[in-house]
Parts: sequence; structure tokens; C-alpha cells
Amino acid sequence: MIQRSFFIASICAILCSSCSSNPENKDKDPKVRTIDDDKTDSLLLVYDEKKEDKYIAEFAQRLHKRSGFNGNILVAKKGKIIYQKSLGWADYLHRDSLKINSVFELASVTKTFTGVAIMQLIEQGKLSLTDDVKKFYPNFPYDGINVKLLLTHRSGMMNYVYFIDDIWRKEKRDMKKGITNKEVMNIIAERKPNPYTKPDNRFHYNNSNYMVLGAIIEKVTGMSYADYMMENVFKPAGMKNTHVYSKAVYDKIPVDVVGHDRTWRYSVVQNFLDGPVGDKGIYSTVHDLVLYDNALKTGRLLNKESLDTAYTGRNTPVNGHFNYGYGWRIFDGDKGEKVVYHTGWWHGFRHIYVRDLKKDIVIVLLGNLTNGSLLHLDDLYKHLKVPVIRKNAYHGSGSLPGSDED
Repeated sequence: MIQRSFFIASICAILCSSCSSNPENKDKDPKVRTIDDDKTDSLLLVYDEKKEDKYIAEFAQRLHKRSGFNGNILVAKKGKIIYQKSLGWADYLHRDSLKINSVFELASVTKTFTGVAIMQLIEQGKLSLTDDVKKFYPNFPYDGINVKLLLTHRSGMMNYVYFIDDIWRKEKRDMKKGITNKEVMNIIAERKPNPYTKPDNRFHYNNSNYMVLGAIIEKVTGMSYADYMMENVFKPAGMKNTHVYSKAVYDKIPVDVVGHDRTWRYSVVQNFLDGPVGDKGIYSTVHDLVLYDNALKTGRLLNKESLDTAYTGRNTPVNGHFNYGYGWRIFDGDKGEKVVYHTGWWHGFRHIYVRDLKKDIVIVLLGNLTNGSLLHLDDLYKHLKVPVIRKNAYHGSGSLPGSDED
């Protein structure tokens, strides 16, 4: 009887062991979220103001009062938020205050998401770095431009923002109704604007590259950029307050935070150029960007090989440190430091999103007043012992974040 009981117990133990490592768990699609995932992610957003980093708190107040920063700031270290604060107005005209869950247009920080989407499609075999744009848009007027050159800002294309804006003003077209990526692609095919330089000649940051990538995502998947991002990036990452909003879809973008240009004299009115997406067009919060960082670190969005590829500089480093990979600006330090980040500057919004991969630090500043306040962050970087993300901080003069058409 004792032997029989021992036998049954052993079988149960084996079965339980099998359950814990069954294929359903082992092969679980990381994009499919569970209640446990939500619980785990919620812990990343816990913040106790009584335990705030006092230095960062004082720094933030100085940045707000002396340098004019208006926006939301968050710093997280090793999975814990050590400081967060809303500073100033969401809409100066109506004197609406910002809240920590206020939604901002991410401007060029959107490019990191577009890069992730492209790498996902490459993982799935639906896209290749060497695919020519003409494979998807046969009437594209330029030869020799492939996905890799778009990702790395080496296509040599002109900036569609200025080109389209010039047409709309000269031809007195409707400035309110947003245009789509497909419409921009058609205009480029018809007008054939002169490129800035030859393909793969040099690094030339501009929005055309990621607008075209947005158009490619739509053509390859048969989905709108907004729907693809929601299903394959935002939902898997648990980013419940993040959306793609295009003026081609919405008469009025449904967010409360208004962009202001340099002073409080006037707010920036969104127009037809807020239609194309991929280079911009994603709206999010500081908390959701913490979840985005976590989803990337844990392999929920991309595998390690894809991430390593995306985080590798593909251009000649500026001052030996600063580079650009696949959707990410990169700082590679002498002591093995690896920081990936992106700046953003568009229609009254100016941001920086920094991820120190070695120290596991996330720094987010989302601003809706486009002054030069984000050029005064050196003391914050030094306090956190992360590299100073300002190109002329390292032997030689270089451009500042935001000065190259961000």
C-alpha cells in the first residue's frame, strides 16, 4: 500500500513538472498578455513621492523655473521610478495643469517605434533590409533606396515636410485636412523632387525616411500604421495610454496637451502635416514609455539579435561617440557604456527619451513648450552617472539634440 502511494505521488510529481514546462508556457507568444503581465507591469509604475530622489527634484524645479521647461519628467532606475513630476501647463490659454498621465505627441521619438515595427516584420520574414522601396511602391522616383538606408537616414531623400508645405502654400490647398502617407508617396512620385544627395552617401537625418517606412509597413501588412502599432507594439507592451493619431483620420486630435512654440504667446495649431505618421504621430505618456523600455528589455517586442542589430551604429560616429542605428540615436562610451535614445521636436513639442542599457536607467522629459530647456540637462546626467547626451560635451564641437530637424 505504501509502495502504491509512493508510485502515485511520483507520477503526480512528474505530471506537475511537465505542466510547469509544458509547450503552452514554453512557446507562449510574448505578444499575448496575461493578467499576471499587467500585475507585473503595474509594479514598474509604483511611485512613492516620500522616497523621491531629492537631487532630481531640486534639479527639475530649477529646470522649470530658470530654463523654462514645461512638461512631464520621469526617471527610473533598475525597475523603480525614483522621480516623477508634472511641471506647468497642458494648455496655457485655458490654464489647464499637466498631470502625470497627460498624453503628449511624441514627435520624433515615434521613429523608435517605427524601427521596432520594421524589425518585427524582418523577424517574420515579411521584409528584408535590402528590399528596395520600389518593391512596394513601383512609381517611387528614386533608385537604390532600400529599407536599411531609410532606417539609418542614409537614403539621401529631401525632407518631405518642407517640400509638401511649399506645395500646399503656393497652391493654396486645404491646410486643415491631414494627408496620408500614401498621398505623400503619390505626390513624391508625381513631382519627383530633387534628392538631397545620392543614396548611401552620408548620414542626413530627415523625416522622409520614416514617413516612407510608415508607408511600407502599411503596404506589407495591409493594415493602417495605427492598427499595426496597436496590435503588435502598444498592446503587447501594456501601453494602454498610447495611440497613433493622424489628422487624416481625426479633425481634432483627441488629447488635452497643446504644443506651444518658444513662448506662451500662441499655441501651435495642428495642420495637414500632422497627417503622415511613422516619422511622428504617436501620442503617449511618461509611464507608458517606462513600459515600452521594459517590453524591449524583456524580449516582448523583439528578440535579442534584432535589438542588438538596432542598437548598432550604422554611420560615422560624431565626436567618436554619437551614432544612429535602426530608429535609435546611440552613444557608445569608452568604458562599455551603451545608451540608446531619441529626441523629438515637432509643432510645439520637444522631448528626450534616454535608455542607459548598462545601468538600467530610463530618463523621460516630455515638453510642450519648444524652448532650449532640454539643452541644460548635464547636471542630471552627471548625478545619475550616465553619459552626457549632448554631442559637443565630448572633445570637439557637434550639433545639439534637436538641431538636426528633429
